[in-house]
Amino acid sequence: MRTPRMTSGTPRALSQSQTMEPEHIRFGGGATETMLNPLVAVGMAIVIALILISRRNKGITPFLLACFSIPVGQVIVLGGLHFTVLRVLIMAGLVRRATLGGSSSVGRFPGGFSRLDLWVVLWTISALVVLSLQWMNSQALTHNLGDFLDAFGGYLVIRFFIPDGEAVRRAIWTLAIVCFIQGAFMLNELVTHVNVFSYLGGAAFTMRDGKVRSQGVMGCIYAGALAGALVPVFLSLWNEKKYRPVVYAGVAGALAMVGTSNSSTSLLALAGSVLGLGLWPLRRQMQLVRRGFALTLVALHLVMHGPVWSLIARVDLTGSSSGYHRYYLVDNCIRHFSDWWLLGYKDYNLWGWDMWDLCNQFVEVALTGGLLTLILYIAIFKRGFSVLGTARKQVEGECAREWFLWCLASALFSVVVSYFGINCTQVMMMGIFTVLACISVAVYEACPATASLVETAAEAPLVNAGGPAAARASAPAIR
Repeated sequence: MRTPRMTSGTPRALSQSQTMEPEHIRFGGGATETMLNPLVAVGMAIVIALILISRRNKGITPFLLACFSIPVGQVIVLGGLHFTVLRVLIMAGLVRRATLGGSSSVGRFPGGFSRLDLWVVLWTISALVVLSLQWMNSQALTHNLGDFLDAFGGYLVIRFFIPDGEAVRRAIWTLAIVCFIQGAFMLNELVTHVNVFSYLGGAAFTMRDGKVRSQGVMGCIYAGALAGALVPVFLSLWNEKKYRPVVYAGVAGALAMVGTSNSSTSLLALAGSVLGLGLWPLRRQMQLVRRGFALTLVALHLVMHGPVWSLIARVDLTGSSSGYHRYYLVDNCIRHFSDWWLLGYKDYNLWGWDMWDLCNQFVEVALTGGLLTLILYIAIFKRGFSVLGTARKQVEGECAREWFLWCLASALFSVVVSYFGINCTQVMMMGIFTVLACISVAVYEACPATASLVETAAEAPLVNAGGPAAARASAPAIR
């Protein structure tokens, strides 16, 4: 979710073109009038109707299919405000959620409002408040409110539409179909040099060093990175034979997306998934693995000629990666901590060549939201890993359920790995929110007492009478 920047000056050592962001992504940029393909308009109307009338646990399918098939460039402009199709769908989902009766904490948050939900909500609020204070500009506030709607509203909608294990499987099934379709179109783009989605406002295909980088609907790096992270999510259904075709289709499509994107970040996301899955035999020794990894980084930092994060500069899996830029971005962020820790920093583009390009999600969160927002953002992932580990221990011995939770943890690990090479777009964020929602539901069904901040009346006797194990035994299982 990139927030455009304004520059206040240019040092003599750097030319203006090296430091300023392209004009089309600054505040006030974008379409000046509505750009909506008739086919997109019809599809959007159908999806909105399905969102409003479908059963709750089936609404996730049309929502995700639309999110990952309509280019973000399709936008409705009203009074100078930009409403992308994704933003319109989110508002429709919020309307659907608002019309649900019952308790807001239980009915609208399956299992109650969890600690994972809390960190996501706090992160979105912190990002909005800090950015608004940083700029103190009405134009910036309008832009930031749009980003807040995408993040806060998008998470609430996806969390609402995934209320139980059946909806979790439906969401995974939908993502598998999305990857299969996108993979086919990206393969076609690789061969024909034509991106079908460009006819609907998507980006045209691009090349780097003579190699095609298929764009699809999301853009090459984002599509490949998300696909690489979703491979474990698809494999989580391997133990259910009726879903084997879905697993095959999802993995095949994801691998096609990773390969045709021709991006080191995409390959690293896939490598993160493979590493996470490969640690399955060591799942009971993960504390030792984590400590060993941390000690290894410390040792490397002590013996290397440069800082340990300079290893990023050496990452080049395609022969055309910009690893040094990514290292330089992290290095500048660390060295300029005093500039951004309180309310972020607006003039990071003056730090050096192309420093306006925040192709690292953690750096972007830090520079746009300050230290508090960064801590809240990291807490989302820390909490996700924590509850997944606790839930896995609760179901230890039930191999299918352990595998399901382990696959979700592997996907979350892959997302973290990919974040060192990209900053998250609105569309990619919907995929990550889907993974987080699946984690919340899966953890609740495995270990209700651990997952929820809000204890329902029905759960209280179970927890009091038999403890977490009794509550877990009464919860419907994801098998």
